[in-house]
Amino acid sequence: MNQQENSLVLAAFKASIPVMMGYIPLGVVFGFLFVQAGGPWWLPGISSALIYGGAVQYMMIPMLAADMSVASIAFATAVVNLRHVFYGLSLLDRFKDTGWKKWIVAFLLTDETYSLLTTEPKESPVNKLVYLAVFDWMWWILGSILGGLIGAGTNIELAGFDFVLTSLFAMLLCEQWRGRISSSPLWISLAAYAAARMISAENALAIAIAFCALASVMLSITKNPLPRAKGETAK
Repeated sequence: MNQQENSLVLAAFKASIPVMMGYIPLGVVFGFLFVQAGGPWWLPGISSALIYGGAVQYMMIPMLAADMSVASIAFATAVVNLRHVFYGLSLLDRFKDTGWKKWIVAFLLTDETYSLLTTEPKESPVNKLVYLAVFDWMWWILGSILGGLIGAGTNIELAGFDFVLTSLFAMLLCEQWRGRISSSPLWISLAAYAAARMISAENALAIAIAFCALASVMLSITKNPLPRAKGETAK
């Protein structure tokens, strides 16, 4: 690995530190809960390496404990992670003609990684983005392994660790705000969630996501109206 590549690895490592501070504690909680639910200590790390689903992995624990079918778990996973499809679509231009690298990033794409990738300047090398995604993945695996080991060796209370995720998202929001092109996404999301809470507090997140998606489509149409048919004139 040459000096330029080493500098990219180091830059990606530094950029991944905020995610590391969230992923390791959250991974520890996941591994701990998994083992406390009856799983072997080594399985959380393998789960994080192969599934890497974050919230889905937390959801998977009670589903496995209840002996739910693989089809039910797969369907729930698809619904919860459907948003990643839209993440990937918005990154297609940055990873055009990058071969296997775009497939690596597609697998390693999470909410937090997507946030970091979209705050990187347009001129950032693709290799740095790949290293960044890999580092985030490694932090989650490391946390899961540590949690599995802790869960197998002791029985302690981990209440409050789940707030780390809220803190992480708040910090990522600040970074997105500093590099914003438009303030509209923030105000739209806040208004959408407020409206969703009034409609159904239990399903507020799903409803808010639907509102935001609809607003995004409407804004895109407004900024880029459909071309008129040949010969059609404006009224």
